[in-house]
Amino acid sequence: MKTPKIAKTRAELKAAIAEANPGSLGFVPTMGALHSGHGSLFKAAREENEVVVISVFVNELQFNDATDYANYPRQLEADVQLAAEAGVDIVFAPEAEEIYHAGLPLVRLNSGALGDMYEGASRPGHFDGMLAVVAKLLHLADPRQGQYRAYFGQKDAQQLALIRRMVADLDYPVQLRSVPIVRSEKGLALSSRNALLSEEEKEAALVLHRSIQLIAGRAARNEPLYVEDAIGMCQMAPLVELDYFVVVNPDTLQELAFNCQDTPFTGEGLILVAAKVGKVRLIDNQPI
Repeated sequence: MKTPKIAKTRAELKAAIAEANPGSLGFVPTMGALHSGHGSLFKAAREENEVVVISVFVNELQFNDATDYANYPRQLEADVQLAAEAGVDIVFAPEAEEIYHAGLPLVRLNSGALGDMYEGASRPGHFDGMLAVVAKLLHLADPRQGQYRAYFGQKDAQQLALIRRMVADLDYPVQLRSVPIVRSEKGLALSSRNALLSEEEKEAALVLHRSIQLIAGRAARNEPLYVEDAIGMCQMAPLVELDYFVVVNPDTLQELAFNCQDTPFTGEGLILVAAKVGKVRLIDNQPI
């Protein structure tokens, strides 16, 4: 198992990529606190590319609460170990001043209406902050030659939709890859937040996946979706406070019209769900 090269500065990252001189480069941005869900992204990048680069950077602009930002786990040594096991070549682990070298940016990307709904409604400004750092990181990891691909988890479906739109709108020279959600044996989508759940809460959280399966099964059979049944399942579950359960257009994230939900389902959609389980906010989704 090869230990990844660690780059702390832009210059070190650029030098490491230039030294590797890859014909293809796969890039995975992360905020650290890595788990096997991240590992699946790294392995997907490893399968397609000569060189795999990841970033580990806790982005202040994505946090609404200064306490959450201060308490976010920072465990670079453990993250590098997981990255090594997945075949990562370079870990870019900058400090905040290396990314925002002139202070927090005055000129920022606006996620627009796509970033105001669902998770954006619960976390105002979150997606603007996410785009600010992803835009920078995609530039910094760009090998400038050869094929360039970036990998994101399907679990953060709204984030992925926004990044796709940013890449298209701003003509980034990168191919985006979506990697399926990794789940526990019981079906809970893997997340660093899961560590904050008690065993009782983890059991309660399984209703999110069960409710998704109910609607996905109906969609697969071209039956009416009757989404209110899934909403009722979540609302009746102990310890679960549902925020939203919707079926949306995968590209625009606009909720499908009611008459698309109570007639035989055809076409494509995306199930989105978010809920608080105890004090922990969880999200999940599934394309249909």
